[in-house]
Amino acid sequence: MRPIQLLTILEQEFISTRAGHHTPVMLWGPPGVGKSDMVRQVAEVHQAPVIDIRLSQMEPSDLRGIPFRTNGTVEWAIPSFLPDTKRHGEEGILFLDEITSAPPTVSAAAYQLILDRRLGEYQVPDGWAIFAAGNRQGDRGVTYSMPAPLANRFSHFDVETNLDDWVAWAYRNNIDERIIAFLRFRPELLFDFDPAHNPVAFPSPRSWEFAHRALQKFDDFPQLLQGALQACVGPAAGVELNAFVNSLDKMPDLDAILAGAEVPTPEEIDLQYAVAAALVGRAIRAHESGNGTEVHGRILDYARQFPQREMGVMLVSDMHRAIGEAIFSVPQFGDWAQAISDVMLYE
Repeated sequence: MRPIQLLTILEQEFISTRAGHHTPVMLWGPPGVGKSDMVRQVAEVHQAPVIDIRLSQMEPSDLRGIPFRTNGTVEWAIPSFLPDTKRHGEEGILFLDEITSAPPTVSAAAYQLILDRRLGEYQVPDGWAIFAAGNRQGDRGVTYSMPAPLANRFSHFDVETNLDDWVAWAYRNNIDERIIAFLRFRPELLFDFDPAHNPVAFPSPRSWEFAHRALQKFDDFPQLLQGALQACVGPAAGVELNAFVNSLDKMPDLDAILAGAEVPTPEEIDLQYAVAAALVGRAIRAHESGNGTEVHGRILDYARQFPQREMGVMLVSDMHRAIGEAIFSVPQFGDWAQAISDVMLYE
């Protein structure tokens, strides 16, 4: 399932705790596809805390608590990391990450916590959602087969990678537009993991964020940049990204485009992707500054110039995802839509 769909599911599951309709959710997927990030995004929207428990690093007693004797009977000291309304608040997310890496004795201790929302005398507060995530057995991680009794305590969703969803996230999080343009140019490299070869560094949504950081740190050190990029996304993808970045000195003048000057579109397809990504970034910044109509109009005019009209559709679609319905009020939008009406795809 696409990340944008899973975000809606997690959102509804979080809200449903208030009415008592919450079902614990298990997210399955290979490393680096954004499972943990989606959970944190939902928490940020609601300004709710996330308690991240790594069951792979625990013993069964860590969940159950420590026994102590009182008045001739044994009671249990509840672990302080479990959700508590006084310490953590009325609402939040209990996130059991890497749950498939937990040994069976530990996952068995979590059965009651997940389904019954309690451990002995401890009760999970009503406003807290329970989410979990883990790798599949074929993903070359440290995984155990999930026991049927534990699996039956979740609703299960597979996380797919989707370039449009990642691009929308990347613009919201100020990822370097050169990374966005490169992945538009080479979409198959958004996620390229072969478990059979067990690579150390490989392209994934997570590692492209690392590549973004590498660009910020080593852009002024060309002798180091390629190695830094390869360390993030693997040897082959790192070489390609470095070559792509080095070709951008032929980029047309973006300021001239936004000023309404006649600027021809580049003939090279990789530069066209770079121009499109950069213009979306300019559109976002103009929208945030409150004076986007003129800038957006100039970008829409330029989008009509691409030799392949699908390139202009991609540019405007990314703009729409980034700035929303504000694009429809730009006078040039109608002319652009009419010009590409035969190739426009609607989601």
